[in-house]
Amino acid sequence: MVDREDFEFDSRGTTCRAWFYPAQNESMDSPDGVPAIVMAHGLGGTRDAGLEPYAAAFADAGLAVLVFDYRYFGASGGRPRQLLSVSAQLADWSAAIAAVREIEGVDAERIALWGTSFSGGHVIAAGAADKRVAAISAQGPMMDGRAAVLNVLRRHGLWHMLRLITAGLRDSLADLAGAEPYRIPLVARAGGLAAMATADAYDGYQAIAPEDWRNEMSARMLLTLALYRPGRKIERLRCPTLIQICDEDTVAPAEAASAAAARGGDNVVERHYRIGHFDIYRGAGYRQSSSDQLAFFKRSLAPRRCEERRATDA
Repeated sequence: MVDREDFEFDSRGTTCRAWFYPAQNESMDSPDGVPAIVMAHGLGGTRDAGLEPYAAAFADAGLAVLVFDYRYFGASGGRPRQLLSVSAQLADWSAAIAAVREIEGVDAERIALWGTSFSGGHVIAAGAADKRVAAISAQGPMMDGRAAVLNVLRRHGLWHMLRLITAGLRDSLADLAGAEPYRIPLVARAGGLAAMATADAYDGYQAIAPEDWRNEMSARMLLTLALYRPGRKIERLRCPTLIQICDEDTVAPAEAASAAAARGGDNVVERHYRIGHFDIYRGAGYRQSSSDQLAFFKRSLAPRRCEERRATDA
């Protein structure tokens, strides 16, 4: 079993809790320390919902890893619970990156970001904001909120979309009144009212979630989802970026991820898998995706590669 330690950091006055996995060998070491990967989950996910196998594999390969929960979710602080705020989550990413750079033995110039689903878009936004980030991996990424909204409309119809909008308005009114958020399920079976209600969403998420995982989120974010388009920031990235696309994805449109990857130019490595959104976390999907990620990180975070990049930037 790979060693890990409890870790916490402050994000604008809220305590975010994480696991820190020290590098298990010196294969990626340099005089400045070891590279580190910062990881967080997608929509409503927590660090114990299928991320541990990735973190352990990266640590076994000589990389340090920090896996954190967003504020309002999991083990992290903040109230009200299950409040999903894009701006708050991006602030948590920034704070996590800053915190890992301060860990003794970590090379502050070899920090990589790993995101999945909703956080697959977050890592693009975070990397665009922080030019020191050395590498980014985004699997099954939600690159375009507008495309995601149109995907829901196409798959579930106008009535379903109106129900989601009504839930978002109800939650926004609760916020104005100072009341508890109006929450909806994150996942439901096909036809149910939830943020994700495709045929594979409920069973797929439940397969990786721990027993105490809360299947709910505040609904207000649904009103502004179409405005969140992190894939448009990919041209600002200065680091190698791996985009892993699930071609049969029913949640995060594969076409939007491919379009973003194309805009990224030579910095982007694009990989396709003939699987669904949730298949990448388990079985053959996990084995292939994590193998590709390891190869990418070993190449992108190698001391010589990073030194060449620093010299070019200078």
